[in-house]
Amino acid sequence: MSTATPDSSSAAADSSKRPVDPSLTDPSPPAKIQRSSLTDPSPPAETAGDATNGGGEVAGVKGEEMAGARNPRAQRYLVAVEYVGTRFSGSQQQPNQRTVVGVLEEAFHKFIGQPVSIFCSSRTDAGVHALSNVCHVDAERISKRKPGEVLPPHEPGVVKRAVNHFLQKNEGDIMVTDVRCVAPEFNARYKALERTYHYRLLSGSEPLSVFEKSSAWHIPEDLNVQAMKANSPMRTLDELTVTEVFPSMFFPSSLERSEMESFEGPLVYSRTSVLESSGKGSDAFSTTSEQSRCENGEEFGKRLRHRCFVVTARACSFLYHQVRLMVGLLKSVGAGDLTTADDCIAGDISPLQFII
Repeated sequence: MSTATPDSSSAAADSSKRPVDPSLTDPSPPAKIQRSSLTDPSPPAETAGDATNGGGEVAGVKGEEMAGARNPRAQRYLVAVEYVGTRFSGSQQQPNQRTVVGVLEEAFHKFIGQPVSIFCSSRTDAGVHALSNVCHVDAERISKRKPGEVLPPHEPGVVKRAVNHFLQKNEGDIMVTDVRCVAPEFNARYKALERTYHYRLLSGSEPLSVFEKSSAWHIPEDLNVQAMKANSPMRTLDELTVTEVFPSMFFPSSLERSEMESFEGPLVYSRTSVLESSGKGSDAFSTTSEQSRCENGEEFGKRLRHRCFVVTARACSFLYHQVRLMVGLLKSVGAGDLTTADDCIAGDISPLQFII
């Protein structure tokens, strides 16, 4: 998840999207976009390093040089997108491959009737999902009735709805989540203050559900979370944490539903109490009968739940494969394969099922 801001003097933002400060708006934009146009006279040099590809390949500069030659009549938009990484061959354009940038450029082309160039703040490999990858694009609004006549730029909301219309008519595995008007000098890559990666680990001997295979790394061993936290492989990042969380693919059993309905107050998940009370998982659709009980008392057809851990890495930029190497090292420590006395190079490299 990449966080970009139109204000070069602002403090680092968190990983969630934030509304644009109205005080930063351009005092002289077209009437239809005056609320969200941005001004930033300083050159785009906010990021010390380059954008990364999911753990993270350093991005090149050729595309950014091309971004400097822009149409002065076009409006620059800041666009946040989410997508299912397993459906794409990475984010950047590749010959004869379906990519995030390629699909976005095609949708914008259909919307405004002319080709555009998309520039992302972070590059991702195939298999890396995105909750919010930020990019910028220049779009000129030309009259369809009078070719050559330049009209006021589209409102951000119009851009979002129109582009999503064409995206959903395709595969429906990518969506624009936010659009803002920014100053012509704004650069999604160089103005990014930080990049955040989340990596899901599912620990347990039970095979992964088919619904989880593309979004988590299955660790058959039990993981020692305290050892993982105490032996962080990198302390120079803004954040590197390991958190045990509630499994996302969760459908409560009949016993759990009864406990939740009888509980007065906010719902609090306790993995210990759930395992002690049920010892089993739940399915989206299930049938239960007296004959479906096993000899040990467990309900037939129910899956054991995994422990779910999320490794979060946050920094201004990352090196090639840095996130994957750090997660692999943490996994080796948690599984007892490595200690602080071992050579760090002996750690595993994690697969690509993580989210930016």
